[in-house]
Amino acid sequence: QVQLVESGGGLVQSGGSLRLSCTASGSVSTIYAMAWYRQRPGKQRELVAALTRTGRTNYAGAVKGRFTISRDNAKNTVYLQMNSLKPEDTAVYYCNARRGSFDSWGQGTQVTVSS
Repeated sequence: QVQLVESGGGLVQSGGSLRLSCTASGSVSTIYAMAWYRQRPGKQRELVAALTRTGRTNYAGAVKGRFTISRDNAKNTVYLQMNSLKPEDTAVYYCNARRGSFDSWGQGTQVTVSS
């Protein structure tokens, strides 16, 4: 099993930046990819950014060029650097770890961007 703990959410003004962190514990060697998802008010959960074990990244079109996913293997931590934040980025952000066909999720962290 894999446990995920997120941190770094908060309130920021439009145009500001935040960095989210997600630390994994447990069977971390079995993780193939880690990702950030978000769920905006009244919307379904959506992929924001993903990073595979081999270093391949994938970004949602709405965040490309503004958000960056990265990792620190020594700390078993993945980050989401969010720049030029917009009010429409307001959401609960969830960390995800994929192991084969299994998904593990963090508890979520709230990001609120004021206009």
